[in-house]
Amino acid sequence: MASLVALVLALTLAAGQSAAPLLAAQQSAAPPPGATRARLSPVPTDLAMQETIAGLGAATAALAGSTLTIEGTFKGLKSAATTVRVYESPRPGLRGPLVGEFPSGGGTTGTFNGTVTLTREQAAAYGKGLLYVQIQSDKAPDGNLWGWLMAPKGRR
Repeated sequence: MASLVALVLALTLAAGQSAAPLLAAQQSAAPPPGATRARLSPVPTDLAMQETIAGLGAATAALAGSTLTIEGTFKGLKSAATTVRVYESPRPGLRGPLVGEFPSGGGTTGTFNGTVTLTREQAAAYGKGLLYVQIQSDKAPDGNLWGWLMAPKGRR
């Protein structure tokens, strides 16, 4: 986990952004009981993608029945956000199939809020920390920011 935080901070500094306000807000805002949260950072990039992918964000999710409600913030994108997608991964760090999506609210800085209906299997994957959120943008339609929905420390 410490290496992930170091990677996020390194990418942020490389992009010329300060991560301190966002990370402090994430750590101080406790999600409601049963909720998970994600720190959103740039998707893995290659040299060609460096010009189109940047930013940071945070998300909180809660499951009620089969409805997963997700809300969050983002900043520092290089093009306007288009959609927020939820994917299921075989394990954290690997891409997986699409579960659902909703509009992002647009802009290079902003907030998002939406719902996705999960199957029983997807709800079980959510409980295991295998769902991740990915923000798409105009110049990064295959993903700009992503993060795994994980239970806060002490509830894992």
